[in-house]
Amino acid sequence: MDVLLQKMGKKAGRAVVGRLLRAPRKGAVVVIEFPDGLHEYVTTPVKRILRIVGQGTYYLQTANSRYRLVVQSGEDVVVADAPAAK
Repeated sequence: MDVLLQKMGKKAGRAVVGRLLRAPRKGAVVVIEFPDGLHEYVTTPVKRILRIVGQGTYYLQTANSRYRLVVQSGEDVVVADAPAAK
């Protein structure tokens, strides 16, 4: 599934667009493959996950950073332990 991962905060940096290889789960890293298929973006282990109800938007807090993950394809990310915000 295609996703957009954007770092939040003072040093936001550029957004990463690619294919989600590993769904976000507490304690695991998030892996996104770039469109060229040769490179991957890997986060540090996830501490918290917040899902926005009715949208494909997730907010992730890792050991070092905070991210917004937006699902661009029509699929939904299967995330266990993700509280929903209305």
